[in-house]
Amino acid sequence: MPSHNENPDVVLIGAGIMSATLGTVLKELEPSLSIAMFETLKDCGQESSAAWNNAGTGHAANCELNYTPQRPDGSVDISKALVVNTEFDLSRQLWAYLVGKGAIPDPRAFIHPCPHMSFVWGPENIAFLRARYREMSAHHCYRGMEYTEDRAKIAEWAPLIIDGRDPSQPVAATRIVTGSDVDYGSLTRLLVAALSRKPGFDVSYNRKVVALDRDSGGRWRVTVEDTYSGTRESVSAGFVFIGAGGASLELLQASGIPEGRGYGGFPVSGIWLRCDDDAITRRHHAKVYGKAAAGSPPMSVPHLDTRVVDGKTSLLFGPYAGFSSKFLKHGSLTDLFRSITYDNIVPLLDVARDNMKLTEYLIGQVLQSASHQFAALTQFFPRATRNEWREAVAGQRVQIIKPDKDKGGYLEFGTELVPAADRSLVALLGASPGASTAAFIATEVLRVCFAHKLTEDGWLPALRRLYPTYGIDLTVDADATKKTRADTARVLKLENV
Repeated sequence: MPSHNENPDVVLIGAGIMSATLGTVLKELEPSLSIAMFETLKDCGQESSAAWNNAGTGHAANCELNYTPQRPDGSVDISKALVVNTEFDLSRQLWAYLVGKGAIPDPRAFIHPCPHMSFVWGPENIAFLRARYREMSAHHCYRGMEYTEDRAKIAEWAPLIIDGRDPSQPVAATRIVTGSDVDYGSLTRLLVAALSRKPGFDVSYNRKVVALDRDSGGRWRVTVEDTYSGTRESVSAGFVFIGAGGASLELLQASGIPEGRGYGGFPVSGIWLRCDDDAITRRHHAKVYGKAAAGSPPMSVPHLDTRVVDGKTSLLFGPYAGFSSKFLKHGSLTDLFRSITYDNIVPLLDVARDNMKLTEYLIGQVLQSASHQFAALTQFFPRATRNEWREAVAGQRVQIIKPDKDKGGYLEFGTELVPAADRSLVALLGASPGASTAAFIATEVLRVCFAHKLTEDGWLPALRRLYPTYGIDLTVDADATKKTRADTARVLKLENV
């Protein structure tokens, strides 16, 4: 461990997209900050950020039907979709800024234009999609959204989903051409490489954080173990960000901050089917999302996606959800059991009682045979052939089990920051939309933990250079939305309407 960085201003735990993004933002705002990043694995972006551990969707809530629930009266609530949609604008702004200044030489190294589609069949689902389209297309954030029930038009957009389909089956689809496919593993590597060229930044691999203790002066003593030799060293940090994916819960517990009491985690694993056959991948250029099964977690919405990883185009279908007691793909089967404490046992039991449908769904997915999995693919790609697809294991996700004084505990689908009272430490818990909104989450860390720096004579002017619409509500300001999307599309080489 570098001796010159034994007292860093900031420690980032985990070398995934979130720590890489926050580190990037902090160094842009205050270049003199000293930052130490610790990663258990041998390289950055190896867990949930890795390309094949997630769907690579630039989640802008264009196509994900779980963000737009239907009300009892048949209308559709798009409020959550608008939040996610405009949070992704901040990611685009930060990435465009980094490309513009040369920190990322070529956006094609991590992002590609890819239409986002929603596709359903059956009268009830079509009525829902039609109502959803009416609500979304009327809002400026979804300018350019198209809707059709014309099979020929859908075949033009995504031929594989129509070819071989029963001609009597009613279908409908929406499309937004401004969507994207993102390789978050590549983006993480680009960000960490750019950070590593800056003075005052050090990243240490094969280093597992095993203890977090408060010094008498209020700083954090971060103890790190070499995963090869087992030797331990420590640094003293003024601020600690726990961005370790599924391992964040254990580290939050290790910190001992009262604000972390009662939090638990529910791990969900996933399997993809993947096709690398060029003859097939050339016929599908879209991310096509369908409706989730009843009781399924948000990341289990079925979708047939174009992926571009390391210059190679593939197709991905899934995910098939499952259960593993691991909190990380490279984790231990004891992760879930080690996370159970006196403080969170009641919230865990309450969630188990209140989420029987989810439990039944996961059991069904675990017991599902390969033939059943392939049958789900043929609902989206009727002419799929089994030998053209192979199984790939997705990353682990840990859903938040949140304490509640009235309910005891409930399952939270999303991400959440848990800060210490003095704002010297914060943990990021949760999953989707995760990577897509990393830039927004970084601004939330600033708001929660560095509010005293967000002044006109402090970080605000620089922050507005990174995020030109910072402080502007893009769900309300149509002109600002139109401008930022045109500006970022030009720099990132994306489609714009």
